[in-house]
Amino acid sequence: MASRLMALWDWFDSRMPSVAEEFRKHMAEYYAPKNFNFWYFFGAFSILLLGIQIVSGIFLTMHYKPDANLAFGSVEYIMRDVPGGWLIRYIHSTGASAFFAVVYLHMFRGLLYGSYKQPRELVWIFGVLLYLTLMAEAFLGYLLPWGQMSYWGAQVIVNLFAVIPFIGPDLALWIRGDYVVGDATLNRFFALHVIAVPLVLLGLVAAHILALHDVGSNNPDGIEIKKKKGPDGHPLDGIPFHPYYTVKDIAGAVLFMMVLCAVLFFVPEMGGYFLEYNNFVPADPLKTPAHIAPLWYFTPFYSILRAVPPLFNSQFPGVALFGLSTMILFLLPWLDRSPVKSIRYRGVLFKSAVAIFVITFLVLGYLGTEPVTVWGQFGSWLGYADVATVVARIFTLLYFAFFFLMPWYTAIDKCKPEPDRVTM
Repeated sequence: MASRLMALWDWFDSRMPSVAEEFRKHMAEYYAPKNFNFWYFFGAFSILLLGIQIVSGIFLTMHYKPDANLAFGSVEYIMRDVPGGWLIRYIHSTGASAFFAVVYLHMFRGLLYGSYKQPRELVWIFGVLLYLTLMAEAFLGYLLPWGQMSYWGAQVIVNLFAVIPFIGPDLALWIRGDYVVGDATLNRFFALHVIAVPLVLLGLVAAHILALHDVGSNNPDGIEIKKKKGPDGHPLDGIPFHPYYTVKDIAGAVLFMMVLCAVLFFVPEMGGYFLEYNNFVPADPLKTPAHIAPLWYFTPFYSILRAVPPLFNSQFPGVALFGLSTMILFLLPWLDRSPVKSIRYRGVLFKSAVAIFVITFLVLGYLGTEPVTVWGQFGSWLGYADVATVVARIFTLLYFAFFFLMPWYTAIDKCKPEPDRVTM
């Protein structure tokens, strides 16, 4: 059998040698730092989840009807009558939340170890573009079940575009395809969700990986391993990605899939954070849910949107900060003025700022899932301001302070000297 497989490979390689060449370039002869830790699992996990989402999405489209009169019923048909349909649907919905959790952890690792700094600015930019495209993909897919929360969530998000000066109303009309969220909106969201945006995602993944492999991977020490090479021309502190890290990633993927399956089979709705109970009710344009909130991975930014008061009866300031809260990530490589990359050698100012930022992100995320009256109101001397709104405004200021003050506190922070070689 082995000899036959080798003969088959030789036949294929003689007719398409570029495949073996690319494998050597990006796997067998791509030298990665030898001190990767568990934070470096999440890039591989995100590729795994992208594949799971594409495959499960293909099977869902075999039975889904992108029609305002049939969409909700087709989802119920998938859940109740299609053999294994409930499993495919839960794989897709649970996979979406797992995808965002993994991407957030992947981006946080980049923040910890300075993976956005020179010479990896383009790697970071492609990564942020991937994140924004993933947000668009999730938003487009959120409408498709045509439940109450899907419908009204899409209504709220689309109407955000309407407050943009001059072009807002026409832009919102173009996105909806009609004057209200309806059948035309559902059809175009379905087309974008299953064809257009996934193609963009795959292209950005390829660009992200190619840019990474051109400059080389960062590591927990933030040291450029290409500066120290042996007589054979390979980095002294590097090891081939294959088989060392492919085996490591496979082992990590097995553990990750065990956790994912535990969630999938026992708590697929995660108490309403992955699938809200209102989404099991058919969309009704005449009945607004008492509390409209997006899924958990959008809630930090939704909380910023709600925290900003209107100006001259316009919600544009909130929408502007909502957009700025994500777009500012592009500037991170140029906001950070520290001479070192890794948090291991940063000073107390940067470490404190990162800790405050994590707490801020989590608090904003929680507040975005709750009504603004969740903690009651202050007394009349403050004009009966909602406690949650005031807290959200404070943490919104902290969120933006992390970025806008970064050139200052990273420049004056007292850093430790980086070692010449990576440490294990």
